[in-house]
Amino acid sequence: MIEASGLLLTAEDKEKMTAADFGLSQIKKEGVQILTMFQTNRIAGKILVLLPYQTEPEHWHPTVGDDPGKEEVIRAISGDLYFYIPGESTIEKGFIVEGKEDCYTMRNEVHLKPGDQLVLPAGTKHWFQAGEKGAVMYSFSTTVTDLNDQFTDPNIIRETIIEGEPSKAY
Repeated sequence: MIEASGLLLTAEDKEKMTAADFGLSQIKKEGVQILTMFQTNRIAGKILVLLPYQTEPEHWHPTVGDDPGKEEVIRAISGDLYFYIPGESTIEKGFIVEGKEDCYTMRNEVHLKPGDQLVLPAGTKHWFQAGEKGAVMYSFSTTVTDLNDQFTDPNIIRETIIEGEPSKAY
């Protein structure tokens, strides 16, 4: 999807791709694919990919010690992308993951088309979802503190844990 959006990926980029299922084991419904392009002590750049109708669960980037929390700028690259942030309920195109009405409390829908961007101040509760073709976006932020993210869904485990023996794919 990244390459189909017109972005060049190196072999090293492809090796660095990760996926987060947030411990929910239903990655095609709730999850995100991540390519960290760069990360320093002060700034980070990522490419995020959502599969068709995939949702990244509701979360926020909290204050930790003297750090006010991660500030993030999202810029849509391809596909239809729906962000849900504080404000009046305007949800129209997206949907709440079945059975999780209490875990998706932000209902102010912001539709981002390729080239559109959204600034998320630190501490802003948000979630996002792709339309039928999936979505690719840039995420530029202050220092990455993802393991400190807080989630509305109490079942979420931020760090992916793989259990069992890896399968052999030869």
